[in-house]
Amino acid sequence: MRLGLLRSIILLGILILLPSLAQARPDAPGTASAPPAAEGAAGEDRFDPEAATEAYLAKVPSADRAKSDAYFEGGYWLQLWGFLYGLAVAWVFLGTGLSAKIRDRVEALTRFQPLRTLLYATAYILLATLLSFPITLYSDFFREHRYGLSNQSFGAWMKDQLTALGVGLVLGSLALTVLYVVFRRAPRRWWIGGAVVALVFLVFTALIAPVFIAPLFNTYTSLKDPGLRESILSMARANGIPAKDVYQFDASRQSKRVSANVSGLMGTLRISLNDNLLNRCSREEIQAVMAHEMGHYVLNHVYKGILFFGIIIFFGFAFVRWSFEALVRRFGGRWGVRGIADVAGLPLLMILLTVFFFVLTPINNTIIRTDEAEADIFGLNAARQPDGEAEVALKLGEYRKLSPSPFEEWFFFDHPSGRSRILMAMRWKAEHLREIAPSAR
Repeated sequence: MRLGLLRSIILLGILILLPSLAQARPDAPGTASAPPAAEGAAGEDRFDPEAATEAYLAKVPSADRAKSDAYFEGGYWLQLWGFLYGLAVAWVFLGTGLSAKIRDRVEALTRFQPLRTLLYATAYILLATLLSFPITLYSDFFREHRYGLSNQSFGAWMKDQLTALGVGLVLGSLALTVLYVVFRRAPRRWWIGGAVVALVFLVFTALIAPVFIAPLFNTYTSLKDPGLRESILSMARANGIPAKDVYQFDASRQSKRVSANVSGLMGTLRISLNDNLLNRCSREEIQAVMAHEMGHYVLNHVYKGILFFGIIIFFGFAFVRWSFEALVRRFGGRWGVRGIADVAGLPLLMILLTVFFFVLTPINNTIIRTDEAEADIFGLNAARQPDGEAEVALKLGEYRKLSPSPFEEWFFFDHPSGRSRILMAMRWKAEHLREIAPSAR
């Protein structure tokens, strides 16, 4: 599945509350190799991590590097255009009076306030999705095919889009209904209650996603390779992860990206890897990836992420409290918005939260990137496959810029760059040359 799509689905409720390597096949299993410059003639004691990193990066043809850089750098602009487009969509609802008209229509249908909110939310999600479809079509279908990253026909892609819309209608409408109950019952402290509702819904969605949402888009089966399955479970047991099975899923029907995850909370924990990872990567590379994903679990990144985003959501609603009320006092009559408890004000809520989270982009990216770097370190120590880690970084470089400037990496990257990851792996290797298995040297 395209990077970001599953994450968008897992966090769908909260998003609705906001806005709306070379191409050559890698070595065969068991033959991950060090780059030519990894070890000089002088032997192990003179291993140079910087030179080894450059040797790895040199394995990617310049044409492939240029293509990857163009794709990723284009994403910088796409973030901006997506932000502005989302604001424009929300403004259509306010500026034309469409939002007030929808509210008036649902108020004429029923006097039960939660049902009014549910009907309005359903109409809003449908119309906002329709208005946003042009940029979604370009960014998620045409652009992905232009860069050779998607395997989907238009029909298969549309099926996934409609499935995501269905999930959004169910979860989003319910979340907004509960949110507006809080708004009506706590007219002075609605922003505190709103932040709590958003956080609870985020946790709920993360809890059900591995079992109930992800299988809507891909087929999950028990990993067929018994030897690989047992090696992954052994690594999990050694690191205190209570997993009893490993799942594989058919992400190749959607994209060429390699990925895996240890997802879920409490009883919904799942270790999963996609078929691209199985088909394109050596066993050493797979071990490196799975150890990284286990690092997220062992280091409690899910719970830390919930805490972090809970704080961000709290400040986001505090910002909305100040700005929403000020704008309604000045423009509420023109827009037909009566106050925060009026569902006609939902587009304004979207605009303000969109602005807040857009401004926080580099901060959010830094927090996530820090967690990813911690998981990289954990993975290196757990799997002890530095060259496997480096080879996977090159594959991720098919759609991420391998060697960005420091500012680019700080502002735009929610994962360490390929160069940073390879250098980390080579530094680890330099300190463990006499300890790691000969096949990883």
